[in-house]
Parts: sequence; structure tokens; C-alpha cells
Amino acid sequence: MGMKIMTGGFLTTVQDLGRIGYQETGMAVSGVMDQHSAKIANILVGNDCDEAVLEVTMMGPSIQFTEDNVIAVTGADLGFAINKQPAAMYRALSVHAGDILEFKALKTGLRAYIAFAGGLDIPVVMGSRSTNLKSKVGGFQGRKLEAGDEIGFRAPVRVMDHMERRVAETEIMPTKEIEVRVIMGPQDDCFTEKGKETFLNSEYAFTSELDRMGCRLEGEVIEHVDGGDIISDGITFGAVQVPSHGKPIIMMADHQTTGGYTKIACVITVDLPKVAQAKPGVKLRFKAVSIEEAQELLHEENVRLASLRDSIEKEKNEETIRFKDAGALGSAAPEVQAAAKAALTAAFRENALSPAGDYIYWVPAGTFRIRVGEEEFTVELEKETFGLR
Repeated sequence: MGMKIMTGGFLTTVQDLGRIGYQETGMAVSGVMDQHSAKIANILVGNDCDEAVLEVTMMGPSIQFTEDNVIAVTGADLGFAINKQPAAMYRALSVHAGDILEFKALKTGLRAYIAFAGGLDIPVVMGSRSTNLKSKVGGFQGRKLEAGDEIGFRAPVRVMDHMERRVAETEIMPTKEIEVRVIMGPQDDCFTEKGKETFLNSEYAFTSELDRMGCRLEGEVIEHVDGGDIISDGITFGAVQVPSHGKPIIMMADHQTTGGYTKIACVITVDLPKVAQAKPGVKLRFKAVSIEEAQELLHEENVRLASLRDSIEKEKNEETIRFKDAGALGSAAPEVQAAAKAALTAAFRENALSPAGDYIYWVPAGTFRIRVGEEEFTVELEKETFGLR
């Protein structure tokens, strides 16, 4: 099978990267609120980044596994534990039938993500496994998880290669203040210069009115030219709406497809996780950046994620080359032998001249690592070596 939900927590849903291509029909994209954390969780267990995960909000569920698998938990620290023992986040972990996963208490952040090697046995609806709560579409019966629900694994993995390398740096969750970068527009011309200056130079705070649809902010009133109503047009994840009352609202993953309030700016993709993880009371300031800067920041993030996957998945050559001394031949390929000898005789060379004018080198016995192209090798030297160069 896979797992059984013992308690559902505050709001636990199945989400992937969203239902793309249906907004024109009124169907929201949905998907995870913090894409960065969800992608890392999937990478750690060997999944594609768009595989479905469990999104856990504020108070986590209790889950009993009915089948062995490998999991990873990222995002907010909600007191993750397995069999009542604290468990490591941002690391692939083996779980076994009978194990119980739970979350003790909210510490930092707001949303955690659980990835399962091989994916969840959830139907694909309109190209996605994401749960749209308002439309009751996708995910597990279109709703949040509840006690008694059972979800299978599509292709569970009992033993996974390179478990020691399946670890990522823990992300820092927002606690007091964040800077949120935005691209101005598309209706920034509906605001006075004073209004735009207020938006970019004032401190706002997250209120308790925050959910998967949007986050209301409290702070200075942003002045319009002529009110905040417009003819309804498209909404995107991160759009900052400002109704006539002048207080900003950041639209999130379950945002409506169209809206009739002026949008002064849009949060850039790489900063959306900051918003998704901010609790009520967290302060934020907006900073305007160019489209080109936003694209470059997203490219850099994608490169970092690809590098994480490469560091985990790429096979490393563990061949050991043994030398009696620094000049003796090993058993590896000629180019590897040459690189190993060069490393041994050069890395520890003393810059001292002999009476004949030669350099004296000394290589201690021991084990060394060398790189030849993209491969790494272990070199063992049985005895220390002296010589002239």
C-alpha cells in the first residue's frame, strides 16, 4: 500500500507544481506554496522536481507507513519526528512499515513538505496531482487529508544509492523581517508617485488573514490616482493587488484566475517562498528590480538545484590506485597513473635546492584524493618517498 493518515493536521494536501494551462477556463493553477522547498525534497529522494508531495501547514499530520520507502522533509520546522524521536530534515531517510511520522509543534516557518521516493499513487487530473480545494478537484478526492485516508506509493524504493549524499543545506525560514523583491506593474500607472513611493519605502506586516489564496498586509495606505477598481484581468502567483482601501494583498498559489483590483507589482519567483513561509506579524519591505534581474536570480536558483541533484546522483569513481612509492606504477589507466604520480611528487615538494641545484621533494605515506577530469580517485602510498627534481 503506502501510508495511512492517523490525524490530518491543520491543512495537509497533495500538491505538485500546479495545474498549468487551464486558467482561461477559470481553473486555478494551485500547486505548492513554496516551490523551492518542495523541489529540494523531491531531489533528495530521486524524484523529478514536479512530483507530488504532501504540503503540511502549521500543525502537521500523523502518518503510519504500511510499506517501506525513502522520504525527505523540507521547509518549515514543525517538530518532525519518526516513532516519537526527532528526525533530520533536508535529508533522505528510510522508513519502514509500522513507522509513524508526526510533527510535534511549529517552530519556524509555516509550511513543510514531505516527498516520497517513486511518487504518490494519486490520479492525474488535467495534467496535475495538485489539490484545488475550492473546486474540489485533484489531489486526494479534491480535499485536505483526514484521519483514515490511505495513499499508496507508485514505485517505492526500499534501498536507495548514495544515502549519505542525499542531504541539502537547511533553508532559513523568515522569523521577523524579510525583503521581498518585485517587478512593478502591470497597473502601477494607476498609483500616484506618492503611492508608489509609499509602497517601496514603507514597512508592512502579515496579518492573520493569510491562506493558500492570498496574504493581506497591514501598513501605510498606498495612494491611487482614481480608485482601485479596474476591468477584471488575469492574476498570477505573486501579484500584489491594492484595492481602494490602499492596503496590499499578495496573491498566492490558489489565487483566482482574474481580478478587478489594481496590481501595483508582482513578487519575483525566487522570493515567493519567503511569503509562503511568513507567519502573521512578520514584517516585510518591497524592493523593485528589473525583469532581467529577476530572470537572472531564477536562473541562479535553477543552477543550484541542478548542482544539488548532480552532487547526489552522479557516480563517483571509487577506484583505489596503490603505489609503493611516488615513482612506482599503479594499476590504473596510464593517464590516471600519470596524474597520480604528478600529484604525489608535486603536492608535497619542498622548495629547497640540493648542492647540485635540484629541488628536493618529500611525499609522506598515506591516502590522497586526486581528480582526473570529472572523476575522483583514491591514491594510497605505502611508504614515504624522497627524491630530486
